Amino acid sequence: MAEKERRSVAPGPPRRKPARSNPRPASGASLQRPAGAAEFTKSDYESLARFRYALRLYLRFSEQSVRSIGLTPQQYQLMLAIKGFPGRDWATMTEIAERLQSSHNSVVGLVDRSVANDLVQRNPHPHDRRSVALRLTEKGETVLLGLVQTHRGQLERMGDMLQPPLRSADADR
Repeated sequence: MAEKERRSVAPGPPRRKPARSNPRPASGASLQRPAGAAEFTKSDYESLARFRYALRLYLRFSEQSVRSIGLTPQQYQLMLAIKGFPGRDWATMTEIAERLQSSHNSVVGLVDRSVANDLVQRNPHPHDRRSVALRLTEKGETVLLGLVQTHRGQLERMGDMLQPPLRSADADR
Protein backbone atom coordinates (compact mmCIF):
# COMPACT_ATOMS: atom_id res chain seq x y z
CA MET A 1 0.00 0.00 0.00
CA ALA A 2 2.85 2.37 0.74
CA GLU A 3 4.21 1.62 -2.73
CA LYS A 4 0.84 2.52 -4.26
CA GLU A 5 0.69 5.80 -2.26
CA ARG A 6 4.22 6.67 -3.31
CA ARG A 7 3.37 6.24 -6.99
CA SER A 8 0.17 8.29 -6.75
CA VAL A 9 2.08 11.38 -5.64
CA ALA A 10 3.59 12.71 -8.82
CA PRO A 11 6.48 15.09 -8.41
CA GLY A 12 5.47 18.51 -9.61
CA PRO A 13 7.48 21.56 -10.49
CA PRO A 14 9.41 23.05 -7.59
CA ARG A 15 7.44 25.56 -5.57
CA ARG A 16 8.46 29.16 -5.97
CA LYS A 17 8.36 31.75 -3.26
CA PRO A 18 5.70 34.40 -3.86
CA ALA A 19 6.96 37.66 -5.29
CA ARG A 20 7.80 40.27 -2.68
CA SER A 21 5.42 43.18 -2.59
CA ASN A 22 8.23 45.56 -1.70
CA PRO A 23 11.38 44.22 -3.34
CA ARG A 24 14.77 45.49 -2.23
CA PRO A 25 16.66 47.62 -4.69
CA ALA A 26 19.22 45.79 -6.77
CA SER A 27 22.74 45.73 -5.43
CA GLY A 28 24.39 49.07 -6.10
CA ALA A 29 21.08 50.86 -6.70
CA SER A 30 20.75 54.17 -4.92
CA LEU A 31 18.01 54.85 -2.42
CA GLN A 32 16.41 58.22 -2.82
CA ARG A 33 15.28 60.31 0.12
CA PRO A 34 11.49 60.60 0.21
CA ALA A 35 10.09 64.05 -0.48
CA GLY A 36 9.89 66.05 2.72
CA ALA A 37 12.24 63.75 4.65
CA ALA A 38 14.21 65.42 7.41
CA GLU A 39 17.85 66.29 6.97
CA PHE A 40 20.19 64.92 9.60
CA THR A 41 23.46 66.50 10.63
CA LYS A 42 26.67 64.72 11.47
CA SER A 43 25.91 65.55 15.10
CA ASP A 44 22.54 63.76 14.82
CA TYR A 45 24.25 60.60 13.58
CA GLU A 46 26.91 60.83 16.30
CA SER A 47 24.27 61.29 18.98
CA LEU A 48 22.24 58.32 17.78
CA ALA A 49 25.36 56.15 17.49
CA ARG A 50 26.43 57.12 21.02
CA PHE A 51 22.99 56.22 22.35
CA ARG A 52 22.98 52.83 20.59
CA TYR A 53 26.48 52.15 21.93
CA ALA A 54 25.35 53.01 25.46
CA LEU A 55 22.34 50.69 25.13
CA ARG A 56 24.65 47.85 24.07
CA LEU A 57 27.02 48.56 26.98
CA TYR A 58 24.13 48.52 29.44
CA LEU A 59 22.59 45.36 28.01
CA ARG A 60 25.95 43.57 28.05
CA PHE A 61 26.53 44.68 31.66
CA SER A 62 23.05 43.41 32.54
CA GLU A 63 23.58 40.03 30.88
CA GLN A 64 26.93 39.53 32.60
CA SER A 65 25.71 40.57 36.05
CA VAL A 66 22.67 38.28 35.83
CA ARG A 67 24.68 35.31 34.55
CA SER A 68 27.27 35.83 37.33
CA ILE A 69 24.64 34.78 39.89
CA GLY A 70 23.46 31.79 37.85
CA LEU A 71 20.37 33.24 36.20
CA THR A 72 19.53 33.94 32.60
CA PRO A 73 18.76 37.46 31.37
CA GLN A 74 15.23 36.24 30.59
CA GLN A 75 14.68 35.20 34.21
CA TYR A 76 15.73 38.68 35.37
CA GLN A 77 13.42 40.28 32.81
CA LEU A 78 10.58 38.01 33.95
CA MET A 79 11.03 38.96 37.60
CA LEU A 80 11.31 42.65 36.74
CA ALA A 81 8.18 42.49 34.56
CA ILE A 82 6.19 40.86 37.37
CA LYS A 83 7.39 43.22 40.10
CA GLY A 84 7.11 46.26 37.85
CA PHE A 85 3.68 45.48 36.43
CA PRO A 86 1.54 48.64 36.70
CA GLY A 87 -0.97 48.72 39.54
CA ARG A 88 -0.37 45.32 41.12
CA ASP A 89 2.32 42.88 42.28
CA TRP A 90 1.39 40.04 39.93
CA ALA A 91 0.81 39.47 36.22
CA THR A 92 -0.66 36.85 33.89
CA MET A 93 1.22 34.78 31.32
CA THR A 94 -0.35 36.82 28.52
CA GLU A 95 0.70 40.11 30.11
CA ILE A 96 4.24 38.84 30.65
CA ALA A 97 4.44 37.57 27.06
CA GLU A 98 3.52 41.06 25.87
CA ARG A 99 6.00 42.77 28.20
CA LEU A 100 8.83 40.44 27.15
CA GLN A 101 7.75 40.53 23.50
CA SER A 102 7.81 36.74 23.48
CA SER A 103 5.38 33.97 22.61
CA HIS A 104 3.04 32.55 25.22
CA ASN A 105 4.68 29.12 24.90
CA SER A 106 8.16 30.57 25.48
CA VAL A 107 6.94 32.37 28.59
CA VAL A 108 5.41 29.16 29.95
CA GLY A 109 8.81 27.45 29.66
CA LEU A 110 10.56 30.44 31.26
CA VAL A 111 8.07 30.44 34.13
CA ASP A 112 8.49 26.67 34.58
CA ARG A 113 12.27 27.13 34.96
CA SER A 114 11.80 30.08 37.30
CA VAL A 115 9.33 28.13 39.46
CA ALA A 116 11.86 25.27 39.63
CA ASN A 117 14.48 27.80 40.85
CA ASP A 118 12.01 29.13 43.47
CA LEU A 119 12.00 32.63 41.93
CA VAL A 120 8.36 32.76 40.78
CA GLN A 121 5.15 31.09 41.91
CA ARG A 122 1.86 30.43 40.18
CA ASN A 123 -1.26 31.42 42.13
CA PRO A 124 -4.93 31.26 41.19
CA HIS A 125 -6.06 34.32 39.27
CA PRO A 126 -8.40 36.37 41.49
CA HIS A 127 -11.14 36.67 38.84
CA ASP A 128 -10.43 34.24 35.98
CA ARG A 129 -10.18 30.51 36.68
CA ARG A 130 -8.63 29.94 33.24
CA SER A 131 -5.59 32.04 34.08
CA VAL A 132 -2.89 32.15 36.74
CA ALA A 133 -1.35 35.04 38.64
CA LEU A 134 2.46 35.02 38.57
CA ARG A 135 4.13 36.40 41.69
CA LEU A 136 7.68 36.54 42.96
CA THR A 137 8.65 34.23 45.79
CA GLU A 138 10.55 35.55 48.79
CA LYS A 139 13.76 34.33 47.16
CA GLY A 140 12.74 36.01 43.89
CA GLU A 141 12.13 39.30 45.71
CA THR A 142 15.58 39.13 47.35
CA VAL A 143 17.39 38.21 44.12
CA LEU A 144 15.57 40.92 42.17
CA LEU A 145 16.37 43.56 44.79
CA GLY A 146 20.09 42.80 44.51
CA LEU A 147 20.00 42.89 40.72
CA VAL A 148 18.03 46.13 40.61
CA GLN A 149 20.52 47.79 42.97
CA THR A 150 23.38 46.63 40.73
CA HIS A 151 21.61 47.87 37.60
CA ARG A 152 20.69 51.21 39.19
CA GLY A 153 24.35 51.77 40.06
CA GLN A 154 25.39 51.06 36.48
CA LEU A 155 22.76 53.47 35.14
CA GLU A 156 24.08 56.18 37.47
CA ARG A 157 27.66 55.53 36.31
CA MET A 158 26.62 55.73 32.67
CA GLY A 159 24.91 59.07 33.29
CA ASP A 160 24.25 61.11 30.19
CA MET A 161 25.29 58.34 27.80
CA LEU A 162 21.79 56.88 28.01
CA GLN A 163 19.93 60.11 27.35
CA PRO A 164 17.90 59.67 24.16
CA PRO A 165 19.41 61.63 21.30
CA LEU A 166 17.78 64.84 20.17
CA ARG A 167 17.84 65.97 16.59
CA SER A 168 19.87 69.10 16.16
CA ALA A 169 16.72 70.92 14.97
CA ASP A 170 14.95 69.89 18.23
CA ALA A 171 17.86 71.16 20.32
CA ASP A 172 17.41 74.65 18.84
CA ARG A 173 13.88 74.97 20.23
